[in-house]
Amino acid sequence: MYKVFVKEVAIIVTSDKDLFPDHDAFNLKTVKFKKLAKAIKKGKVERPLLYSDNPDKLLKRLHKILPLVLAGGGLVENELNQYLFIHRNGKWDLPKGKAENRESIEQTSLREVEEETGVKNLVVKKYLGPTYHVFSRNGKMRLKLTHWYSMTTDYTGELIPQEKEGIDQAVWLDARDANDALESSYANIRELFPERIPVK
Repeated sequence: MYKVFVKEVAIIVTSDKDLFPDHDAFNLKTVKFKKLAKAIKKGKVERPLLYSDNPDKLLKRLHKILPLVLAGGGLVENELNQYLFIHRNGKWDLPKGKAENRESIEQTSLREVEEETGVKNLVVKKYLGPTYHVFSRNGKMRLKLTHWYSMTTDYTGELIPQEKEGIDQAVWLDARDANDALESSYANIRELFPERIPVK
């Protein structure tokens, strides 16, 4: 089972639609996704679900619906138990970006965190998982798949937000402030924090 976010609405993607009897089900093979996304944005479909009876074809069919953009990002914690956030387009977010040719997705994640915030000495601790969300570019819808990694750093230098990417702040937030920031973040980012950060 996967979730694809359109704004704040999660589309359930599954091969077992019977587990979600209260959802509006659409077949991945035949769904008109742009029409569905428009209905979601207008509030006409509140609990959408996409399904394929063949679990082996679930991701293949999902990726066939819209052009796929592959990205990597990081949830970074420093030695003071603070979390690295960026602020862009009026929302708090985590650093992430598009994969380039001939680099692994882990390399993408490390590069993007450093480019968007200036943080160095990053160490990957573990893979957190993927998130999907739909966005528009030049009037065309895209499906972004972001692979996320938990990272640590001993960096204590200046944070430098990457202004050309529309980032106006890069900050370290303690657990309390990070929880507040998540309230003004994106649904797919909150998915990386299934439980709120414990305040020490």
